[in-house]
Amino acid sequence: MNQKNLHEVDWSKIPAPADDGGTRHLPGMTIPPIDLLATDNVSVQLAALKGRTVVFAYPRTGEPGKISLVDDWDMIPGARGCTPQTCSFRDLFAELKLAGAQHVFGLSTQSHDYQSEMAARLHLPFAVLSDEKLALTRALDLPTMEVAGLTLIKRLALIIDDGRISHVFYPVFPPDRNAGDVLAWLKENPVSK
Repeated sequence: MNQKNLHEVDWSKIPAPADDGGTRHLPGMTIPPIDLLATDNVSVQLAALKGRTVVFAYPRTGEPGKISLVDDWDMIPGARGCTPQTCSFRDLFAELKLAGAQHVFGLSTQSHDYQSEMAARLHLPFAVLSDEKLALTRALDLPTMEVAGLTLIKRLALIIDDGRISHVFYPVFPPDRNAGDVLAWLKENPVSK
């Protein structure tokens, strides 16, 4: 089955993910010193970044007109919506920065090459990090799902202050509202100077 329009989604026909408690352990956790390759070809260590960092994670972005990973992708709770989520962070990027996010990153287990194509196609003003080897995913025990033999991160967003997780958005639904929710949180919780 070919990918449907990746941007226009009727969320009332897509099953919402349930809160399975998969991120309950994350607030207050220190990010481990793990290098991740970014779409700008820089190695990023989230633990070493000073200030406030926003990282939104998603299962995997699709490519228009390409074959879906599995035929029932849209019926897997939390699977559909990676491109709308990414585009919403793109569209609110300047506002997120003004609200105190010094760094914004996307994160998935897709390969660097796949992510680089997507970042160029969507004209992203931020880098996307590849955790293809699941190093960060396993170190933080991020919630995952297994689809077609692949381990994918369930959709979430992290607020990281000086290498420590301050807040987690999980589950995220609908995905295209995640950036707006993060922006509202940043405005309500400014970094103390």
